[in-house]
Amino acid sequence: MTGNRIVIVGGGTAGWLTAAYLAKRLGADRPDGAKITLVEAPDIATIGVGEGTFPTIRSTLAELGVSEARFLRESSATFKQGVRFVNWERRSENGKSSEYFHPFNLPLRPNGRDLSPYWLLEHQAGATLPFADAVTTQGAIIGEGRAPKRPEDPDFQGPMNYAYHFDAARFADFLRGVAVEAGVTHLKGKVDGVTRDMRGDIASIQAGELGTIEGDLFIDCSGFRALLIGEALGAPFKRVDDVLFNDRALAIQVPYETPDAPIDPYTLATAHEAGWTWDIGLDSRRGVGYVFSSRHTDEARAEEVLRGYVGRAGDGLDARLLKFQTGYRERQWIGNCVAVGLSAGFFEPLESTGIMLIEAAAVMIAEVFPLRDRAALDAGARNFNRLMAGRFERIVSFLKLHYGLTRRDEPYWRDNADPATWPEALADLLAQWKHRPVSRFDFLVDLETFLPSSYQYILYGMNAATDFAPVAGRYDEGAAARQSFAKVAEAAREAVRRLPPHRQLVEAYYARG
Repeated sequence: MTGNRIVIVGGGTAGWLTAAYLAKRLGADRPDGAKITLVEAPDIATIGVGEGTFPTIRSTLAELGVSEARFLRESSATFKQGVRFVNWERRSENGKSSEYFHPFNLPLRPNGRDLSPYWLLEHQAGATLPFADAVTTQGAIIGEGRAPKRPEDPDFQGPMNYAYHFDAARFADFLRGVAVEAGVTHLKGKVDGVTRDMRGDIASIQAGELGTIEGDLFIDCSGFRALLIGEALGAPFKRVDDVLFNDRALAIQVPYETPDAPIDPYTLATAHEAGWTWDIGLDSRRGVGYVFSSRHTDEARAEEVLRGYVGRAGDGLDARLLKFQTGYRERQWIGNCVAVGLSAGFFEPLESTGIMLIEAAAVMIAEVFPLRDRAALDAGARNFNRLMAGRFERIVSFLKLHYGLTRRDEPYWRDNADPATWPEALADLLAQWKHRPVSRFDFLVDLETFLPSSYQYILYGMNAATDFAPVAGRYDEGAAARQSFAKVAEAAREAVRRLPPHRQLVEAYYARG
């Protein structure tokens, strides 16, 4: 790859986020910068399941040079501080739900002390305070419907760690505007041909009336079709539906009862008989969907479950069915073509990994571009494939962790709890975590999407059995730890006093500009 022409096939969140990020990083508006062209079919709608994000989105948006207010307003965005899980460990009993919270904040470490082993000891002794509430302030904040920051805090910064919810179609429109402003050429046309050179690289694409479009690097953002990486280059797709069973989703948009209704500052994930519902609060509506396994239920029953969850608010509203195949391509970069987004792989929206993986790919592409000789290109591709495949592989284990510890008794959940369906790496970790706390040495940092604390939130939120007695003698600072727990609780009360209601903050940002 000796030139600086980048051709992106496909729009949507993947195409436009990649285009905007590369345009900013590679100087598309400069004479000597990258020449970026995005070719988008005019009749392809954005798939709107990925309305939740990961905290990395804040640094990505800051890199784009936009204001937080503009992004929020143009994307109908709200703030997200984590995921609240309901009935994953067990079904509701006598009207009482089981639940836990996966916050974005890291556990607090007063005086540098890791509180997790002391929480485990207290928990084994009968203490009932949930892990996330014991070691962070964020559980109390979301419980009171508070925002993660104040109106006067700097853009993309605040006392709490946070991400966003947004309307996926409006977010793609916002990104298109940012990308074009940054120098991206936008062409509308359906790609109907690919020409390869003698080496096997992509030399050009053909797009109807647009004719032939040549490039040096081609980025496949064509969605599930995988027009370049799959159809043209034949990169195999590694299915993981033997581990993650869900392959369908029904989605519905539910209006609020009143315009000033509170907005939940988290994703609500509620388990059902053969899957789970997401419930995401935007400014004027909720995005609700049921993710399920077609091997364990049918679409008619799935719609009954979804409408039963939504209640009368869903009367007269259409539910949209989405079918997907769970897995990823181990070779996402072949020659001068790299896949980003759905063409690279797809997981259900649990923990909002989709957009984060787009961000990771865009950052790595920017880091290695331009590559001035073939050896550098091939080496960069091998490194990209190693890192991205490793990241996808570890996400599979993390998502399975949510299911594998369940005590529910329906066939879907029994199958998930069967160790035969667990990845070997996850089974090995769970075998060790029965007798010791989670350790940073359990993870390879450069391949991880989720930090050790995220595993702790899920593991201890699901009340995984831990026989801690054999190592309890190592932790002899119990009195000091209890003082630290009290400090966390006081900090939580103070944060609730200082942070505004979520809707109030959203409306303050919308009013700017």
